[in-house]
Amino acid sequence: MTLKACKKEEKMDRGFQKKFKFEGSINVLTQMMVDPAAKEKRGGAKNLPLRRGEILDVIQFTNKEQILCRNSQRRYGYVPRAVMLPL
Repeated sequence: MTLKACKKEEKMDRGFQKKFKFEGSINVLTQMMVDPAAKEKRGGAKNLPLRRGEILDVIQFTNKEQILCRNSQRRYGYVPRAVMLPL
């Protein structure tokens, strides 16, 4: 990874921590897949856009309805638990 890419990732991580008031280091708990039968959704203010069959990194299990995830473009947001499948 180049120095420029590394700094960009660090900047995105700091922005995530500020936006979601997340304290501590960002650790991936597990990976989950978006249900291929789920409806694709556009992202919102704090919601992650959903694409069928996409693999997401789980950062935090926030409550019974949502999970805080990161996609392959290092974007962060909430995803409904109902559309997530374990790998």
